[in-house]
This record gives sequence, C-alpha cells and structure tokens, in this order.
Amino acid sequence: MGNIFDVPINEFILKVAEELKKIDQIRAPEWAQFCKTGVHKERPPVQDDWWFIRAAAILRSVKVLGPIGTQKLRLKYGGRKNRGYRPEHFFKGSGSVIRKVLQQLEKAGLIKQVKKDAHKGRVVSPAGDKFLNNIAIVLMKEKNIVIPKRPDVELKISVSKKKKKVAVPKAKPEAEAAEAPKKKRVYKRKKKEEAPAKTDVVQEAVKEAPVKETKVVKKEEVKETKVAKQEEVKEAPVEVVTEAPVEEKSEE
Repeated sequence: MGNIFDVPINEFILKVAEELKKIDQIRAPEWAQFCKTGVHKERPPVQDDWWFIRAAAILRSVKVLGPIGTQKLRLKYGGRKNRGYRPEHFFKGSGSVIRKVLQQLEKAGLIKQVKKDAHKGRVVSPAGDKFLNNIAIVLMKEKNIVIPKRPDVELKISVSKKKKKVAVPKAKPEAEAAEAPKKKRVYKRKKKEEAPAKTDVVQEAVKEAPVKETKVVKKEEVKETKVAKQEEVKEAPVEVVTEAPVEEKSEE
C-alpha cells in the first residue's frame, strides 16, 4: 500500500494537479490570470495552471492538518513583503483564492466540513483519501520507490474484548488450614565488620602521647619571692664614689 508520506512532496503535488484538471468542478475563475496569491507577492504567478497546483497543495494540507479552515491556511501560504528601506513584515496569503479552492474541492466531494470538540474546519472525505492514496501508489511505481519492511516492529492487537483469565488460588480444607501454623519470616541481617571509628583512633593517640608535668604556682608563693628579692636589694653594700681633686692652673 502506498501513502502520501512515502513520495516526494513536489512531485506528488504536480501529479495531483494533473488529476484535478480532469474534474469539472475545479476550474480557475476569469480573474485568476491577473490576481496575486497574496499582498506580499510583487507579481502574479508565472505558471498558467497555478490554480490547480494551489488546489493540489491545499488538498494535501487538509489531509495532513485537518480539520483546518481558511485563516490557518492563509498563515501557511503567507510570506514576508519587501517594503523598501523599511523592515520586512509578514502578511497572510489571499483568503479569496483559498476560500474558492476549498469550495470547489468540497463540491467535487474530496473534502467535507467537520466539527471535532472545539475545532471546526474541513477534512478529507473517504473519496478524497482514496484519490490521494491511488496517486501515491502510481507515483511510487513510476519512481520505483520500495517501502522497506520492518521485521522488528510488532503489531499490537487490542485485547479489550477478550476477557483475561485470573488465576484463583485453591482453597485449603479447613482442618489443614487450622493445623498448619503460620510461619513467620525471619530476616537475618549480616553484620558488617565495623571499622574503628575516628574518635577511637584519636583517643588512643592521646593516651600514648607523653604527658608534660605542669607546675601550679600559687599567688602566696609569688608574693614571697617578690619580698625576698626586695630584701636582698636593701642588704647589698653601697659603693661610695669619691671625686678626684681638681688641679688648679697657675697663672704665670
């Protein structure tokens, strides 16, 4: 089976555009050869069949992003406008072109309007989905694109409908249950060899170190030593120094 994601995007859109030309409901209006696809464009499209190419691109976007509306598609097909010396600014694409294309695709039966929760927009119909997948298969054959098989991937089968069997333990007779005492589980913890704590090592080092003897000197002994020193100073002999006689010089 082919898929739109297994083929190149540009080649796929051109192939879809060729197939859309065969549908009567999809036709370019008269003003399509003069108009631009957005305000950000400087000139109209160069291709003559640009309407069908845009319709194919929008159909693929609805397939991938649906449900989607005109405003989100305008953001996708918008772009930056060159404003000369002023900075560039983003502008949305033409809403009229996108709206007309969506209306034509809806008339052709390729898309439909849907509301999912809070989202409202258009999605691809089953006919449109089949239309896109067939084109993808044809393109894969032309380009010799082979989808590699994945043996490692296993398909998950839903087992919601199947009832799971729950294993029920067999009930013992009441006599055996009463006689059999309940065994208590005893958890034995292996005792780890306790390493010597740091505090024990420090205490042993302190014990082995030699203790220095310190003398305690009382205040009374300090006073006695001071008094004895003062008495020794008083009893010491005082040396008397005599001045030598000064010789008087005689005046001649």
